[in-house]
Amino acid sequence: MFILLLRRKGLKRLGAKKTGHRKNTNSLLFELSELRNATNNFSEKNKLGEGGFGRVYKGLLGNGQQIAVKRLSGTSRQGLVEMKNEVLFVAKLQHGNLVRLLGCCLEENEKLLVYEYLTNTSLDKFLFDPAKKRFLDWETRFKIIEGIGRGLLYLHEDSRLRIIHRDLKANSILLDANMNPKISDFGLAKILSIDETQRNTNQIAGTYGYMAPEYALHGLFSTKSDVFSFGVLILEIITGRKNSCFQGSDHAMDLLSYVWQYYKKGMAIKVVDRSLCDKFQTQEVLKCVQIGLLCVQDDQLLRPNVASLTLMLSSHSVMFPALTKPAFNGDESICSEDFSISSKDLNSTKLDEQMDGASSDESWKKDNHAGSSRRKKRLKQRYGNYTPPWVSVNDVTLPEMEVR
Repeated sequence: MFILLLRRKGLKRLGAKKTGHRKNTNSLLFELSELRNATNNFSEKNKLGEGGFGRVYKGLLGNGQQIAVKRLSGTSRQGLVEMKNEVLFVAKLQHGNLVRLLGCCLEENEKLLVYEYLTNTSLDKFLFDPAKKRFLDWETRFKIIEGIGRGLLYLHEDSRLRIIHRDLKANSILLDANMNPKISDFGLAKILSIDETQRNTNQIAGTYGYMAPEYALHGLFSTKSDVFSFGVLILEIITGRKNSCFQGSDHAMDLLSYVWQYYKKGMAIKVVDRSLCDKFQTQEVLKCVQIGLLCVQDDQLLRPNVASLTLMLSSHSVMFPALTKPAFNGDESICSEDFSISSKDLNSTKLDEQMDGASSDESWKKDNHAGSSRRKKRLKQRYGNYTPPWVSVNDVTLPEMEVR
């Protein structure tokens, strides 16, 4: 079916004689020999990164064009499904804040996706690197937040399809030479029809720390689950910290609860990344903190839609609705509304030390296989005894929140 679709689009037959290069430069199908030459046979020196899907390599085509080649795992059945998803979605989408797909290759059991090469690779390479994060001044960070919002708005409302990304995270945001963000990694994306507000799935896939609780525990995904992921990203960009669960001596602490505790005390400015050295617009930062917390509220009905978010980001005078607690992912003793924290604690480095420990925890990257006992255990640890705020999960409407 996938190959037939490619043929219908006037592309070359996969079984055609190999010439070492494409005669038709408009074809979405690349020759394997061409990509091997471009990447120096997928050498380690050309490797840009690696994830659950496989590796990404930098390449140079014969015409001088730089490319990024995603090499999906040759043994993964899921890899082919994700590849078809990427080709079918991204080939139809054209937006300045979405990565551009150039083509693909299906030869000799290889599954390769070819993208435009973006000089600065992914956001996480800068945001969580103590040496590189100095290149992210506040103006650049705010531009990245705005760009992600525009890309997400296109996916949800402005494209011909209503697409739910389902895996929005720091390493799925690529940066060009001017640090403009582009959303990538559409392997888990799903389409909603115009009259659908959400859908249920038994195959929950995504990245720990970015998944909305209603999706992680009940398989319910919608534009609001993408908004939750966007909110986590906003808070990570502001703080320069990962939303990883950190086990301290007495409590579990995550980024959402960390920011929330400071915000409740009127001291949200203290969560800002220290590498910015106080060189930022205070009101703009505080506005972004509020927007981030709006996105990660426990009740998805209270989260704004992306259109409202982009308006909030661009406006200088916005009235924000009252915030409710985020979907805390830690120990109930630290996440409850009754948790008491003194100004002395907030002024000290106690919380910061806990969060510094969280930024180095990589355990959440492992074991994304849906239905595994380890995954279920981790979800319970992160999301506690979350229950949806609605009565029936089969008959739900999501009213959009307008900015007041």
